[in-house]
Amino acid sequence: MRWYSLVVGLIDFVLIVVAFYLNYDFSQPGLQMVESYTWVNELDLKWSLGVDGLSMPLVLLTGFITTLATMAAWPVTLKPKLFYFLLLAMYTGQIGVFAVQDMLLFFLFWELELIPVYLLLSIWGGKKRLYAATKFILYTAGGSLFILVAALAMAFYGDTITFDMSLLAEKVYPLRMQLLVYGAFLLAYAVKLPIIPLHTWLPDAHGEATAPVHMLLAGILLKMGGYAIIRMNLGMLPDAHAYFAPVLVILGCVNIIYAALTSFAQPNLKRKIAYSSISHMGFVLVGIASFSALGLSGAVLQMVSHGLIGASLFFLVGATYDRTHTLILKEMGGVGQKMPKIFAMFTACSLASLALPGMSGFVAELMVFVGFATSDAYSFSFRLITVILMAVGVILTPIYLLSMLREIFYGPENKELTEHEELVDAEPREVFIIACLLVPIIGFGLYPKLLTQIYDSTTETLTAQLKNQVFVVGEGANDASVPIAALPVLKAPSVSQ
Repeated sequence: MRWYSLVVGLIDFVLIVVAFYLNYDFSQPGLQMVESYTWVNELDLKWSLGVDGLSMPLVLLTGFITTLATMAAWPVTLKPKLFYFLLLAMYTGQIGVFAVQDMLLFFLFWELELIPVYLLLSIWGGKKRLYAATKFILYTAGGSLFILVAALAMAFYGDTITFDMSLLAEKVYPLRMQLLVYGAFLLAYAVKLPIIPLHTWLPDAHGEATAPVHMLLAGILLKMGGYAIIRMNLGMLPDAHAYFAPVLVILGCVNIIYAALTSFAQPNLKRKIAYSSISHMGFVLVGIASFSALGLSGAVLQMVSHGLIGASLFFLVGATYDRTHTLILKEMGGVGQKMPKIFAMFTACSLASLALPGMSGFVAELMVFVGFATSDAYSFSFRLITVILMAVGVILTPIYLLSMLREIFYGPENKELTEHEELVDAEPREVFIIACLLVPIIGFGLYPKLLTQIYDSTTETLTAQLKNQVFVVGEGANDASVPIAALPVLKAPSVSQ
């Protein structure tokens, strides 16, 4: 069953890469490789698929991380058939979320992906697995209801009933409706990203998950929220985005600072890395709200970069736990002497996470910084405060990550641990998985155009359309039938009128 699942994952990934290489045109901002078939005539529900610059990198990331996660699951012996079936079912749901172009079908794939995660947590998790799995399903399934409500509102508005995303984006909605729909989408995707205060399910889920589930949660699951905000909130509701953008910036800064500070206080290794993930996703929010092509490009690069780095760190956390059988940092200490390979890999991945120059995290965060700092949509004082807060987050990250490395690997050996546990070093399978993840992390860090050329045309087109829509909102402010509170943060003259 292990070999069967690995071969299926490899074949799928190879097919994705071949299709991308032969058919994807970097200069084309619109949908490519489109297929559309009528499914349910009465609801105008279509089996509609396609990829563009936003979804193609995440489809490639999904195939890559899932294949490595299947290899990481090699030690699983409890109900292996069900375990690998659920991994492949997650693969289906995640590819579907990134590729579908029908809102109702998107909702179905979004819900489909929840079931395998719930079962993987509740059956193969730690001591509090049922609590973590129940909390996960309550948060995410509850948030998903807002997607359905908002999708139905958009589909049934106007003269035509449709769930086609391209047709929904062309409809003209009243501003009040846009704001309500935007808020509903944001609540749903805030859970998945996650945005504070809807984040508490993530540390619990990571605290109880196994290594391959960690890789899928950190590597792909969180990216679904960021992708959906760009695809639907920004792409379909640009007028409302002009009003919510400052809120996204503030929430992004809260994510960066609060999660970094909370990570300091975590004695549990898994929870420390989980809060680190929440902090890094704050940069995605700031980039989405930057009103600049560079900032939005940085947000997409940050999603892919964090997917690779997060998957590598959580895999190493799982490998360390398999040897030490503890997640409490104070109970470790000095294990680097017995596990030099794991020590070296953990250090390299931690340096990538703290945005060391030459690695993908540095380029992504720098693009968000520069994109937001040079944006002409915000006042100078707002940009200055935001950049300072993001800089504080960048300073905090190496402090808690390097202190984590010190507590695990440096110092004198914990005799009680070394006497009771066999601290063997990394095996070839583990070294291969980390090597596969470090190659793109370093590759994108040294030459980011390898990735950015996939979506540059798409992000530039989106940003140009978004800037035009800001002025449309400003014109609506003069219409007595649409009372709009002026935004003091936005700098565009027509908005401030």
